[in-house]
Parts: sequence; C-alpha cells; structure tokens
Amino acid sequence: MNIKGEERYQRQIQLKEFGLQGQQKLFKAKVLVIGAGGLGCPILQYLAAAGIGTLGIVDHDVVELSNLHRQILYTVADIGRLKADCAAERLSQFNPDIEIIAYPLQLNNQNAPLILSKYDLVIDGSDNFPTRYMINDACVLLNIPLIYGALSEYEGQVSIFNVADPDGIRINYRDVFPNPPQPGEVLNCAEAGVLGVLPGIIGTMQAGEAIKLLSGTGEPLINQLLIYNLLHNQTYTIKLTPAEEKGGPADLDSFLQTDYSWFCGIKANAPEVMEMNTALFKDIINDDQYMIIDVREEGELPAASGFDHIHIPLSVIRKEIPKIVKEKIVLFCHSGVRSSIAGELLMEAYPDKEFYSLKGGMIRL
Repeated sequence: MNIKGEERYQRQIQLKEFGLQGQQKLFKAKVLVIGAGGLGCPILQYLAAAGIGTLGIVDHDVVELSNLHRQILYTVADIGRLKADCAAERLSQFNPDIEIIAYPLQLNNQNAPLILSKYDLVIDGSDNFPTRYMINDACVLLNIPLIYGALSEYEGQVSIFNVADPDGIRINYRDVFPNPPQPGEVLNCAEAGVLGVLPGIIGTMQAGEAIKLLSGTGEPLINQLLIYNLLHNQTYTIKLTPAEEKGGPADLDSFLQTDYSWFCGIKANAPEVMEMNTALFKDIINDDQYMIIDVREEGELPAASGFDHIHIPLSVIRKEIPKIVKEKIVLFCHSGVRSSIAGELLMEAYPDKEFYSLKGGMIRL
C-alpha cells in the first residue's frame, strides 16, 4: 500500500488490533454487496471508506423519491437512474483507490453462481425472501461467507452465516428460518414503513462485521443473531444452532433448477389480478356496482376516508374466504402488494367475479 493510501486509512491503521496488516487484508479483499438500497447504501459507503480493494454492487432497481429519506448515497438528481451505476460512480469519486464493479441486473439462480464465485465475501442487503434464500443457498454451495441483515418496522437483525466457529459448526440462513413466511405475511419497508436511521444502523453493523471478519479483528457474529430494537434502544444476541434437517439444494445443478419464488409461495402461473389506477378508482368510489375492501391490518395509517368500504385484513382472508356479494371488487392496501395477494386468493374462490388491486395503494391516493 502506498503512502497516500496509508494516510487515508491512518486512523484505523493506528488501532492496535487492526494495524497495517488489517488494512492490507481489506485492500486485498473482494466483497459483493447485493442490494444498493436502505441497507446497501451504508454498507457500500463504509466499506469504500474502509478501503475494501474490490466492491461489487448488484441492484436492478432505479432511484425513486421515496428512497431518499434512508438511501443517502443518492440525491434528487439521481431519480430514475440505476442504483448500481449511480452508487458505483459516486463511490469511485469518493475513493478512487479501490475497484468498484456495478451489476445493474436482477440476481437469479442462473447468474448468481458466476457472479458470487468471484468474491471472498457476500453481504445481503436484499428486501425479499426469494432473494435471501437464493443468496444463502448459493453461498453454501460455493463456500462463501455471508453477512445477513434484515429490517422489520423498528427492528433489525444481523448475523454471519456459512463460517465455521472454533468447534467447526457452520450455520446458514435455513438453520434459522427453515420455512419462508407466506407472501404478504412479513411486510417490507414499502408496506410497513421504516425510519431512515434504522437501515443506516443495521447496514453499518453489517459493514462492521465484514471489516472484522476480513481483517481478523475482534469477535464477529459467527453463529450468532444480533437483534436491535430502535424504538427501545435494546440489543439482544442469540446463539444459533444447526437445524436437525438441512434444507436447500444439494448441488449446483439442483440450485439452477430451484424456483425460489415458488418456494416462497409466489405462484408464477397464477392468474394476475387486474390493477386499477387512482384516477379510475376515484371515478368508481360512488358506483354501487363495486365493493371496496381494505385488506390492511387493524390500525394501519393513513386511515381510509372519503369513500364507503369494508375492512377485511389479508390475514383474515387467508384463514377464511369472506362472502362476496357484488360482481366487481376493488382491494387496496398500503402499496398494492397485499391487495394483489388478497385478489389472487379471492379469485380462486370466485372465478366469475372481477377483482382489482388499487395500483400503488394508499400511498398513491
């Protein structure tokens, strides 16, 4: 490492446990960050600042205005741009001494083995269960350490998977979560909301675990699950043990044939619920031909007002299909995700009726 590099990282090099040797390990490391959103932004910023030699960024999404309260790597001028490209450009300006590789694509089980195999460490900043299970399985099969992070309202989780502890025990995501939740059962940030600081905290923790693991500093969260509650400022650490029955594909051939959306309960060939835009919705709210149903859970905000509707949460629809008396039904939730799921369930019971999901949900009204 040159003198200029040593000057940039001097404050961490002078740490007794870390030193120049730790910095050199970071500079040689290749880290892939999957997701450049709420978790990915702080992960990428702090790893670039720490001097990770090669940073890969996987994200197929574009920057939206609603991202900016928590994804502080981006600005208003970036709206509409691909996150992976935008993040790579900004991080390269911030630290030109490292290599940054953008993958502006959707990760799937066909391209994941090729991409992940080029890296020493993978950090999961994704926001959906099919991707989490897929990333985990790929890392297990490729024998790559995985740093996991997830958010739910005011709570976050961090762990390190697929790294052996002193007893030789390796834990992976399936040991902790052998079965995925039903679609819509665990809400993402778009549905449940999130304070912008929480992904910053959890993403920074993930970056910290990456630095510790790569440099050999401190005690990384190997086979431990850290749970942080922002609302009460409480932290818990749970020791993890292997599941009795190992799940997941046995080899790469099986991995390539696995349908992760199907595994997580997302029906690829199910008839799609028709979407209704907000303009048309406002035109039909007083039309007696339509039955309007709020499928959100009790107490969710903002409250629906200004039109007649009934309230049947998605969780209730899963347990017992309600009686539908009208021929045209419009379902709505916060962002349109759960209303589409509810529509699919109701379509199976009432194939002759028309079901619509309010596009964008309450946040677009």
